[in-house]
Amino acid sequence: MTFPYKLVATDLDGTLLRNDDTVSERTRAALAAVTAAGAAHIIVTGRAVPWTRHILDDLGYEGLAVCGQGAQVYHAGEHKLLTSLTLDRQLAGLALSKVEAEVGPLALAASRDGLDGDVLVGPGYRVQEGPLPAVFAEDPAELWSAPLNKVYIQHPDLDDDALAKAARAAVGNLVDVVMAGPGVVEILPLGLSKATGLSLAARRLGVKAVDTLAFGDMPNDIPMFAWAQRGVAMANAHEDLKAVAQEITASNEDDGIAVVLEQLL
Repeated sequence: MTFPYKLVATDLDGTLLRNDDTVSERTRAALAAVTAAGAAHIIVTGRAVPWTRHILDDLGYEGLAVCGQGAQVYHAGEHKLLTSLTLDRQLAGLALSKVEAEVGPLALAASRDGLDGDVLVGPGYRVQEGPLPAVFAEDPAELWSAPLNKVYIQHPDLDDDALAKAARAAVGNLVDVVMAGPGVVEILPLGLSKATGLSLAARRLGVKAVDTLAFGDMPNDIPMFAWAQRGVAMANAHEDLKAVAQEITASNEDDGIAVVLEQLL
């Protein structure tokens, strides 16, 4: 059995995972067939390692994963962090003050660096229901007390797209701003993206961009699609990602990844 790509890169939420945070048997089988045919599978997620590990363990996934929007390359089999990039907290603070000068006060959460880094949630930040652990910080200063890989921002009135657009305009070249999912707008180190993390991981595997097929659903997947040979958006994807995808497959609920992989196999 042959497969035309050496690397399959999949986003996690809204892509590989169904809405109940599971991976279907059909998708597992398709990915197993792809790896049996000699290709590597890499998970590339906005989630930091502590929010990704349990899913990788459940999948029996032992390869490399790109986490934290590209900030972390993680070896799932060895439970080891191979690379980790942190956000300059002074720059982030300056960027946030510029955003707040334009749109008013923001609610914040912060993702701490490391294998066991907590996500600290500041006053007023709305946490999504689900199994992902977060620690509430009464004192906003606590968010800045240890190295971070990103800061999450929310606005009381602006929607995700409007907030990301306003923040991007305000921060200039201090940091990057990305919309990573419903209710998830993030401030990242300048130049960091899923593409930078994926290129690092691919280099470790001896695989090039021209050998890569990528799946995603959100604007934070746009750099990964630009890097990969082929980008496939899920039916449930954000319109900005669909606009740059070479192909649109079925939704994450309808085994969109498996549909494409089975055709290629």
